[in-house]
Amino acid sequence: MRRLLPSAAVVASLALAISACGGGGGGTAAPPTQVSDPSKVSGEVTWWDTTRPDSEGPTFQALIKEFEAEYPQVKVNYVNVPSDQAQNQFQTAAQAGTGAPDVIRSEVAWTSQFASLGYLQPLDGSRAVDRPEDFLPGPLSSTKYDGKTYAVPQVTDTLALIYNKRLLKEAGHEEPPRTIAELKQTALDVKAKTGAAGLALNVDSYFLLPFMYGEGGDLLDVAAKKIVVNSPANVKAMETVADLISSGAAPKPATTESYANAMTALKEGKAAMIYNGPWALSEIHQGKEFQDTANLGIAPVPAGSVKAAAPTGGWNLAVYAGSKNIPAASEFVRFMTTAEAQAKIAKEISLLPTRTSAYADPAVQGNADVAVFKPIMDTAVPRPWIPEGGQLFQPLLEGYQALVGGKSAPADMLKGVDEQYRGIMKDWS
Repeated sequence: MRRLLPSAAVVASLALAISACGGGGGGTAAPPTQVSDPSKVSGEVTWWDTTRPDSEGPTFQALIKEFEAEYPQVKVNYVNVPSDQAQNQFQTAAQAGTGAPDVIRSEVAWTSQFASLGYLQPLDGSRAVDRPEDFLPGPLSSTKYDGKTYAVPQVTDTLALIYNKRLLKEAGHEEPPRTIAELKQTALDVKAKTGAAGLALNVDSYFLLPFMYGEGGDLLDVAAKKIVVNSPANVKAMETVADLISSGAAPKPATTESYANAMTALKEGKAAMIYNGPWALSEIHQGKEFQDTANLGIAPVPAGSVKAAAPTGGWNLAVYAGSKNIPAASEFVRFMTTAEAQAKIAKEISLLPTRTSAYADPAVQGNADVAVFKPIMDTAVPRPWIPEGGQLFQPLLEGYQALVGGKSAPADMLKGVDEQYRGIMKDWS
């Protein structure tokens, strides 16, 4: 799964969908149907998955086979939808009232948006939500909207500094950088002593957030209903990113395909460091530099002048309000979010469980990548779980592209983002 952002078309269509009162599943759906004998549930469930089909998909398809063995009267139709297309496709289908899946793998920022439009089935009291007290508070909070539960947390994530130990050692560094100043120097040393790039940047809004958080900045102050993206802290953060590029610590990234470029550079030993999350590890381990798994290093993102912190991410499973197979869909969501399913996912592809009990599983404890990421998650910053949350990234992406392209200075970039935010958050100061 690559971390991708909603398109401008999604941003535009959201306002239209809200004015149309939801369509599709519209309004408040009826309470989920309870089943007296889950093994007798029958029907077909179409699931839209958003994982990478090559490195992550096989694990989820294996879980589907286990589910179908336990529920022989339920057929699961597996559809892999690219993560940069799923939000728009689901919204379009739900608005039209045709073509939407029974279950969608919803990015945490999409859940409240879909719920506000009436597209998701409320799950409180249903079998889909099994032992809610077992879920980590952060991921669980992303499933709520207007006092109701509309999804179940499947996996959680955040960003870390992922690095090539060999290249850092050849550059004279036994330990990863802990601050932005150390990051810059380490990257310059790698470039000078090995010829590889020090840090490969990904031009994606999500990947800007650690720099902002590190200086004490943020996008919104939700409690005060205030837009805070254009702040001195964030200007400093953007100046830091610009300096990493101008100094040569990070080569100037392309404004498109930068995620793929950064991943390729890391896997082939052409770059020593990137920011990325646990979803990338299964792909990274396939790279020639990391056939020796001991060469892969994972550390918290380097700290700015205030702190080291990265955003809370992850994926939820949600049931479409217009589904004709809600009992079967609820059983499927329940099965795919059990501690046992999460342990299998963590063991095989290093995605982080959302259940506390899953971390006690020996299979999870034996995964070194998960063990490293778990304490990093403890410092992750929750994003605003509001319907407009998914719209905040496109303006920031456009600003980031202008920044690295030399078309906008840090202060001007943030001023432009602020202006676009005021068109989205109309009643905010």
